[in-house]
Amino acid sequence: MTIALTDEISAISRLVAEKVGAQKYRIWFKNTTSLTLASDYLQIEVPNVFIANWIKSHFSSQINQAVRDVLGDSRKLVFKVDASISDGTRPATKPESMVKPELPSCISKPAPAKIQKQERPGRIPLKLSFDDFVVGSSNELAYNAARVVVKEKQSPFNPLFIHGGYGVGKTHLLQGICNEVCQSRPGTNWLYLSAEDFANQFVLALKTKKLEAFRRRMRQTDLLAIDDIHFLASKPSTQEEFFHTFNSIDLAGKQIVLVSDAHPKMIDQLSDKLVNRFVSGMVVKVDTPDLQMRLEICRRCALKMKKYVPENVIRYIAENIKSNVRELEGAMLKITAFSALQEDKINLHIAKEILAEHIVRTDPIVHIGDIETNVAAFFGISTAQIHSSKKDKTITLARHFSMYLARKHTSMSSPEVGKCLGNKNHATVLLACKKVEDQISRNLDLNWTCSTGNKISKARTVLAKLEEAIAN
Repeated sequence: MTIALTDEISAISRLVAEKVGAQKYRIWFKNTTSLTLASDYLQIEVPNVFIANWIKSHFSSQINQAVRDVLGDSRKLVFKVDASISDGTRPATKPESMVKPELPSCISKPAPAKIQKQERPGRIPLKLSFDDFVVGSSNELAYNAARVVVKEKQSPFNPLFIHGGYGVGKTHLLQGICNEVCQSRPGTNWLYLSAEDFANQFVLALKTKKLEAFRRRMRQTDLLAIDDIHFLASKPSTQEEFFHTFNSIDLAGKQIVLVSDAHPKMIDQLSDKLVNRFVSGMVVKVDTPDLQMRLEICRRCALKMKKYVPENVIRYIAENIKSNVRELEGAMLKITAFSALQEDKINLHIAKEILAEHIVRTDPIVHIGDIETNVAAFFGISTAQIHSSKKDKTITLARHFSMYLARKHTSMSSPEVGKCLGNKNHATVLLACKKVEDQISRNLDLNWTCSTGNKISKARTVLAKLEEAIAN
């Protein structure tokens, strides 16, 4: 590693090597990074975007800990791409005064909490567009609905509510709508933001007594696009404000597009009047991509990265990573980055070796959707009821078993399970698991009610039947 000649940098480098391991350090740091320490940041220069993104995503915590161990406090990590690092054309060190902290535009960074708004006709301010969206059986309906929203000034789908699991392309569709509207109708006044941004700006407007200005910005729009609308759950004041915002835009005949991880009726602690508004338009689900879509996504990734990836490697990735698009893209990034660093051609043997841990970690045998569907069917209720806050005996029992089975048969953490099953907190999941474990250990009689009447069965029998159902 080429570093600034300071004892602190040398110590940080040694600690990073210890924390990430010799092999990973050799692949991702040695001869491919340059560190410069300033009073309030640590700059990490890298030869390309692949390495920058990978280090940022996978080793930030180890680097931060190394900095704290050496300096006694934290430093902001700043990434900069400099191709001369790997070709030997840059100086070995750079004076600290010459270093300007910067993040290149090609490296992903958190979006600011401000509203993103079209300011100049023809400019596309959002990252994702329809041009690189892969259409298939799992998202065709949602894609066609999005196209209608772009084409028609007053579409029949208002609101358009898109929901689905993690990394299946919901945000891609939402940003694609905004970008297409930019191009086809440059004069359109539109807003794209997350529900968290909406909530934060609402609270700030209240504190600064600028509520009217906030309402004008939100309500005087031709297109309002809100991501992660489920964030409003359990926030009654913000829900009330959004309800009036929704009504104002809807009554003016303008378009609203919403994205969520769950169907409106499955978002716990969302007011009935908002649920009714959301389901009054077009509610469409985006499912996980099928094999043909996954193959096409991998091919496009390779093309975008300008790296040749053999078809048998692409097929291996597509057949083994089934959960979502982000995992596919991550796998493609990993093998292409490894190939670039090692200057080796990609082949199936190398791909299997590099992705062995990745595939095991990201693609559990059982998925939480299978669990909640089978549990709901067994207890004679709907998955929406499992996601709800109702404390009916049958619903509670089904919810507890769903959480227990999700923790047992998937790699999901308690907070992740809670979020998927109606935005419950991790403490609720932990208590549910403990209760089910106690019922199973003592093999207690379980009672519940379904459409055919009252049911009673031993806890271990219930568990066995449920595990058999989700395994098939």
